[in-house]
Amino acid sequence: MTVTEQLSRLDHILAHGGINTLFQPIVSLSERRVLGYEALSRGPSNSSLHSPVTLFAAARHGGRLNDLEMVCRRSACRQFSHSALQGKLFLNITPESLLDPSHKPGRTLELVSDAGLDPADVVIELTEQTPTEDFALLDNALHHYRAMGFSIALDDLGAGYSSLRLWSELRPDYVKIDRYFIDGIHQDAIKREFVDSILKIARASRAEVIAEGIELPQELQVLTEMGVDLVQGYLIGRPQERPPADLSGFFTRSEQAQTLADEGGDLGALLLVQPAVNADRPIGEVLETFRLQASLNSIAVLDAEERPVGIIHRHLLSEALLKPYATDLLARKPISRLMSEDYLAVEISHSLQQVSRLLTSRARQRIEEDFIVTENGRYRGLGRVIDVLKLITEMKIQQARHANPLTLLPGNVPIRQCLARVLEQGRQAAVCYVDIDHFKPFNELNGSICENNEQLGELIATIVTTIEENFELTPKCAGPERLDQRTHSDNR
Repeated sequence: MTVTEQLSRLDHILAHGGINTLFQPIVSLSERRVLGYEALSRGPSNSSLHSPVTLFAAARHGGRLNDLEMVCRRSACRQFSHSALQGKLFLNITPESLLDPSHKPGRTLELVSDAGLDPADVVIELTEQTPTEDFALLDNALHHYRAMGFSIALDDLGAGYSSLRLWSELRPDYVKIDRYFIDGIHQDAIKREFVDSILKIARASRAEVIAEGIELPQELQVLTEMGVDLVQGYLIGRPQERPPADLSGFFTRSEQAQTLADEGGDLGALLLVQPAVNADRPIGEVLETFRLQASLNSIAVLDAEERPVGIIHRHLLSEALLKPYATDLLARKPISRLMSEDYLAVEISHSLQQVSRLLTSRARQRIEEDFIVTENGRYRGLGRVIDVLKLITEMKIQQARHANPLTLLPGNVPIRQCLARVLEQGRQAAVCYVDIDHFKPFNELNGSICENNEQLGELIATIVTTIEENFELTPKCAGPERLDQRTHSDNR
């Protein structure tokens, strides 16, 4: 589509609507509650302006940025109020739109009031896409918002052109750390130092820090240990038109996140609570569900007992309806006509390793397709293939990082973690410590002990069995392997 066509399409959107608003939750870990929701705007799903990047770039190019942002704010306020969402509404606003001469003061307050919202529950979130020139004028504009009762947030700290100066000049109530510094923070010391510095500055300036872009339990665990309380990201909740009001399941999973990562436990941490449809649901209604929820990749199809019988993937549905007159001919037909019966359904109690093996054994499994998660055969939600693979990879890296370099068996760090969990839980446990004398010359003479792990494992198992029989204990460990099967060598 040419620039002229994009601008024409933009004019149509601004005149007749077509903006879709999604909401992503921001939660407080310490208070176990939803602080609020960030409103994210999307263009029409069947348009080249669906992507927010393309949509706002076109508006900026055509000098309609202020007009587009007002339409987005109106849509966000109305939908937030209509959905009766709890907490604060975070509205994205660019500094350049606030400084636009055509910007009318008081218009945002009018939109908020018309939607029945209290300005005290609305946060103006500054998203910097271009350099900010006039800090004094921007400061005056934000003082105007504060005087009306709004709070101020600074988005993407560390990614903007002058975000640190904006923080110093504007003194926002909330600071959101750019997801670049969150991605893989559990394995990047420099990113941890950056976040730690931000936390220190935030305490001094009395700003609250929000970590956004969290996708892995390990990232959440590290941030929690560092003292970050407000979090946002796919791990907590994806942007949705109608986000779930109850996130108690996430808070329960977040408390178990480290244990799950260590154990390779059940799939609770990866579960996506998504709507499902009955097999007789009309295709037209399912198509409309996909249209309204741009982030939805798949929908499970269930029978009368809520057991999965198929799955609908967005790309397959789109392909089926590309044929001439297909939409008109199939709109009232049951979705069972187009659903795929070649799907993977796994129990939520399955381990990540089990699911990973099932996924990799499926020749036709595509990485962008979801799989179905069940509990006792009944539908619970969906899981993403990419999430499983990423978590498995992180677990392998974590295990390798703390492995003994000679034996490749778990080293001191996981052993200490395992012992700490056993002590915290107050469980009975038997610990077997094996110290191999003269290990270094033995290893040099006979090759790596990794080649003899089977014999070594059999020896330890025999010792453990003897301990269990004599002391009538059933030692178990919350780590990736049983504590009583671990060995440690100091190379003496």
